[in-house]
Amino acid sequence: MAALTEEMKAAFATIKTFPVATAATDGWPNVVPIGFVELVDDETIWMADNFMKKTLANIKENPKVSLYVWGPETKGCFQIKGDVELKTEGPEFAKMQETVRSKMAQAPAKGLLIMKIRDVYTCTPGPRAGDRLL
Repeated sequence: MAALTEEMKAAFATIKTFPVATAATDGWPNVVPIGFVELVDDETIWMADNFMKKTLANIKENPKVSLYVWGPETKGCFQIKGDVELKTEGPEFAKMQETVRSKMAQAPAKGLLIMKIRDVYTCTPGPRAGDRLL
């Protein structure tokens, strides 16, 4: 696993909606915007499943996720890749439901994706574009 740096965590905190990518085992990619994304610790990201269909199907086939961190307030951009586990019960799931519903009472909050960060790559244009950072 990889731990995000302080600069990466600061950039992460500025993002409101994250593009999140998955792929089925046949290789077809899927990218969706997810608003309920939380950095739980330096190595773990939580994502709430409110309306996932293809994303959830892909995760069940291929439990790997990539998310993109970029915005007007970030210095550069980076991609976080990791392994994900789906939870639909338990204390972590209940905590996620409470957090999501405190912001959007009608949200289904039907699943919690727990992502363990494996790699981080730079997306900043230039000669280092695509280089592994962590």
